[in-house]
Amino acid sequence: MEREYFIKTERIGFSKWKKGDLDLAETLWGNQAVTKYLCATGKFSHEAIEKRLETEISNGEKYGVQYWPFYSLESGALIGCCGLRPHGEDEYEIGFHLRPEFWGQGYAKESAKSIIEYAFDSLHTKSLFAGHNPNNVASKKLLLNLGFTYLNDEFYAPTGLFHPSYGMNNAKYEK
Repeated sequence: MEREYFIKTERIGFSKWKKGDLDLAETLWGNQAVTKYLCATGKFSHEAIEKRLETEISNGEKYGVQYWPFYSLESGALIGCCGLRPHGEDEYEIGFHLRPEFWGQGYAKESAKSIIEYAFDSLHTKSLFAGHNPNNVASKKLLLNLGFTYLNDEFYAPTGLFHPSYGMNNAKYEK
């Protein structure tokens, strides 16, 4: 199926989750390597994957943002998702989940940079929030490399852990 991309970089294209995307959602969130840091069990059930897809579609309809699926422009393969969800007033939370066969190739950084630019330049948000499982060292390294600043540790109910949390301000809107 041909996908429409609303953001493109040199290597990737961002699309939007749709109701018929359960197979794609299963490919991503059905992979325990992807979900091991996202919930207490480390594994999403089929029902949890359905709910996650519904949440992303709903966020797109209500807020115009979601953790958008993104694909290789060369092969058309689903790489993962990266996007936004509302988090406070004039702020979004950024997140990304990648399939393991695409780890270590710069896709997380490339996708996150695109979404940061989109959040600040197109959505005119004042700040971004991000968090990660305390055991996910790669996410910590990436967030710091992207320019996020550590804020504090916040309890995250799905994992039952305190997750390090980070912020990034849009200099264009600072007074």
